[in-house]
Amino acid sequence: MTDPASLKDLQTQVDEWIRDVGVRYYSELTNTAILAEEVGEVARLMARLYGEQSFKAGQEKGLDDVAGELADVLFVVICLANQTGIDLQDAFAQAMDKRTQRDRERHASNPKLQG
Repeated sequence: MTDPASLKDLQTQVDEWIRDVGVRYYSELTNTAILAEEVGEVARLMARLYGEQSFKAGQEKGLDDVAGELADVLFVVICLANQTGIDLQDAFAQAMDKRTQRDRERHASNPKLQG
């Protein structure tokens, strides 16, 4: 089994794909709109798989479809990070530190999360 790719590895992989196959990055605004569209596709699937909405006849989907849509979201997020010079590895580490400091006691003492 190979080691999982780091966020830095994924950023490099996407950048190489853009240069080799994708010709160039879409504009940041276009990629933001694409990101909203991809997140909407995840939301649509989740509403039907886990919520009260149902699929139209013949349009049933499953977790493999959710996985594909989440991967599409990740791809566009990586594109935006690359375009704006953001190191996602560093940004994610900072976000986790922030959440840990902010939420250390809050979630443990939330009665809605008990049991």
